[in-house]
Amino acid sequence: MAITADEVKKLREITGAGMMDCKKALTQANGDFAAAERLLKEMGLAAIAKRQDRATDNGRVFVKVEKNKAVMAELSCETDFVATNEQFAELGNKICDVALAKGYTEINDELTGMVNDLIAIIKENMGLKNLCVFDLGANEYASSYIHGNGSLGVLVMFKADKAELFENELVKELTNDCALHVAAFTPSYLNISTVDETYIKEQTEIFTVQAAKLDKPAKVLEGIVKGKLSKHLAEICFLQQPFVKDDSMSVEKKVAEVGKSAGGKLEIVNFSFLRAGVASCSN
Repeated sequence: MAITADEVKKLREITGAGMMDCKKALTQANGDFAAAERLLKEMGLAAIAKRQDRATDNGRVFVKVEKNKAVMAELSCETDFVATNEQFAELGNKICDVALAKGYTEINDELTGMVNDLIAIIKENMGLKNLCVFDLGANEYASSYIHGNGSLGVLVMFKADKAELFENELVKELTNDCALHVAAFTPSYLNISTVDETYIKEQTEIFTVQAAKLDKPAKVLEGIVKGKLSKHLAEICFLQQPFVKDDSMSVEKKVAEVGKSAGGKLEIVNFSFLRAGVASCSN
């Protein structure tokens, strides 16, 4: 009898086994769900659900960049041993390839199914925790960086007034350096205008309380609060941070300087980083 995709999907949701294994089991069981589930259990492929509550504090970040799209994925697992496993690495790269090829921007059933297929083989809990995608226009470019064995991944998106600017050697070096900068300083926001107003209000109140302890006139205290807030925002905003290779100027000014030297206009329009096993930032 013919087995439909919906039937396969339903059995996979029940058992957690791989799509192909579910299809084979249903075919062998002539569409009988209970019999198919038993077959999967007998083959040791339906035990995945029992592993779903195990902590996945290890993993790796994978990055792939093409001309019109960039993808970064965080794949988690239970142990360091699996994080360095060749099959685990192949899966992470394949997830990026599939997301690029099919235009996926979010984690979906197909990508999750790919993870479950490997769980059935390795017998360790895993998860696709994050998927970051940048769509790149004609005058846009993404630089990437992977630290160590995938413990941290970075994407930085640039925009120029002309595409050929990205062929300039100075610009190429800068784009790489900016990805390294994000890895080193892990900024929370792109620039001051993107900082949440609630956060700014909260920090202003904190600095106001701190300044109130000083024996200074009100106007002076107001200036101190503004100065503290400005310094703090410069520490957490990518474009306002001192550039990693030249702390005499901000990232924003360095990008503008290099763009001008290359004969055009250059700016950073987005960035994202993922750190395996911990909370990450995606802008």
